[in-house]
Amino acid sequence: MSGIKELLRHYDGFDFDAFFNNLTLKDVDRVLAKDRLVPEDYLTLLSPVAVGRLEEMAQRAQADTIKHFGRTIQLFAPIYVSNYCINTCVYCGFNHDNEFARRHLSLDEVDKEARVISQMGLKHILLLTGEHPTKSTVHYMGDCVRVLKRYFSCISVEVYALTEAEYRQLIEAGVDGMTMYQEVYQKDLYRPLHPSGPKKDYLFRLDAPERACQAGMRTVTLGALLGLAPWRQESFFTGLHAAYLQSRYPAADIQVAPPRLRPCHGGFQAISPVSDADLVQYILAYRIFMPHSGITVSTRERSELRDQLIRLGVTRMSAGVSTAVGGYSDKKEEGQFELADERGVEEIRMMLKNNGYQPVFQDWHYL
Repeated sequence: MSGIKELLRHYDGFDFDAFFNNLTLKDVDRVLAKDRLVPEDYLTLLSPVAVGRLEEMAQRAQADTIKHFGRTIQLFAPIYVSNYCINTCVYCGFNHDNEFARRHLSLDEVDKEARVISQMGLKHILLLTGEHPTKSTVHYMGDCVRVLKRYFSCISVEVYALTEAEYRQLIEAGVDGMTMYQEVYQKDLYRPLHPSGPKKDYLFRLDAPERACQAGMRTVTLGALLGLAPWRQESFFTGLHAAYLQSRYPAADIQVAPPRLRPCHGGFQAISPVSDADLVQYILAYRIFMPHSGITVSTRERSELRDQLIRLGVTRMSAGVSTAVGGYSDKKEEGQFELADERGVEEIRMMLKNNGYQPVFQDWHYL
């Protein structure tokens, strides 16, 4: 497989600094005048010089978003079912070496959590779990999905990288979408951040979204964890990955999410900090590059910033979130990371309405 590996290989040794230093505002204006962008155009919009055209980029991004999505924001919530993990990702609160009380939900407990979330009115759910050979098996995930189907019309998973056959199993159980954060696209930076565990296999993770597409997954969301490596390069590679998958699998709904690193158990600090302005530039550039693609912003971001981002290209937001296993019915559990936006679903709904946007609780229903 690995068509994306070959695509990324074209940029081995690419001098990003030299590319950026040769750009002028005229180059940015030339890109903004185009209807369809090529990868180098996208990189131009990610450049430092493009900061001088953020207002023009924002106007274009907003117009493109309204054209293709209307004034709507889809709402969803995550459900964490297990935080046992055998990986030692240095930036993750679920790191195997971190000492805290681990928890793995029974199916009855999954049902209890699902009831609480569904009472908020949400019909889109994202199931998350750590990677563990006996605790978080594909069979267990499938059983969880069958429980969630009683309450939700759309179920996505954010789990460790699976085989194509395993993705098919989850689709048969009722899964509609998957999220896979590559975390870091630059291979030399990926290795020291993932010292042990199955996740250290860079290529197996890189190819996971394509395996999901081949299995027939309806929605596939990609992203790099911003803060682990220079954000402009990581944003560029994320966009390349999304464009590659959308061109090869036109029936799939390819989306991105731009999560920034948040404080978590273990105290890991961002290696390459990403400012609010950086995040805005990424979202604007990606929206112009991929006008039909959804963009998700989670509760990793502050409420004030999320309120502003809905006008700039975002199409999907989490609401009423807990990142703890069993955290909806037991508020004492420790989460994967600290939330920056702790508003409930009703507060998010009212914020969207007050800003002229329609909150979407359900946009998919099986007959």
